[in-house]
Amino acid sequence: MQLTFLASFSILAGFVRAGTVVWSGSFNSYATPADFERWSWANQTGTYQWYIHGSQPASHYLALSPDYKNPAHTSEQRGLKLTIDSGATWNSQMERAELIPQTTANLGTGTLYYHFSVKHTNNNPPDSTFEHQIVFFESHFTEFKYGVGPRPTNLVWMVMGQEKWSTPFTADTWFNFAYEINFSSLNVGLWASTGASPLTKVVNNVPASTYTNSADFHVGVLRIGNTPAPEDWFFSNVYIEDGPITTDQGSGSPPTTTIPTTPRPPTDPTITTRGPMQTLYGQCGGSGWSGPTACASGLRCVAVSPPYYYQCQ
Repeated sequence: MQLTFLASFSILAGFVRAGTVVWSGSFNSYATPADFERWSWANQTGTYQWYIHGSQPASHYLALSPDYKNPAHTSEQRGLKLTIDSGATWNSQMERAELIPQTTANLGTGTLYYHFSVKHTNNNPPDSTFEHQIVFFESHFTEFKYGVGPRPTNLVWMVMGQEKWSTPFTADTWFNFAYEINFSSLNVGLWASTGASPLTKVVNNVPASTYTNSADFHVGVLRIGNTPAPEDWFFSNVYIEDGPITTDQGSGSPPTTTIPTTPRPPTDPTITTRGPMQTLYGQCGGSGWSGPTACASGLRCVAVSPPYYYQCQ
């Protein structure tokens, strides 16, 4: 089903964060791309894990600037420009650059709202002839896609592999989203707006196999296929809160959380755990992984970057 945004929303006066932030993905603490490289499996520090990318330094994929954020997010000092190209080749079959929360907070309990804003411009735009997976979980129970279906230039919201909503992904427009995920009742809904407009709920919650181990939320882009053409994606205002949802995109104090540095023990990817079977390209083992380790029928768990990352293929 395709919906388009209304030309305008009623703007709330002021800014009040309605919920409690349980993890902040603000880029305020990152001055340069090199700051992301301070994280490693031996030194799990900072806001994000940074290991899903090609062989180039972080500056090849990431750039930071006040120009890269949604101007409505006045509490954010800068946004992120994320670039994928042939230098982002991963396992020869795809190109990807993604950030993962670095936290010991439980990001998979109760009802949580996963916030983010995304944009592209006419410079290095996304190629709609390739499938893209955007801001997703390892099991892909919910995600955005681009370059799929009868409207390949739309951003398409997917739940359990099924389209639930879409909108044209127009250049130079900030699209603000929040996944409303009920981990207890196993369902997910979508909130959306553009620019400075407050979020409104565009899809009521639908059933889903909601699960996260708190380290498998991918902020970034996976492009299936290989092409040297670069694409620039922009991200802003990334955070996770419990209810009630904050709908305003206006000014206010930036979300903050204490960032722990305790590493998680490695997991043997050959041990099968209870729960859902992992899907194609989903993680099935590695350091800190506590999610599904058994792959769906016809797939096998492959060591992509041992001992850190194993994937169903």
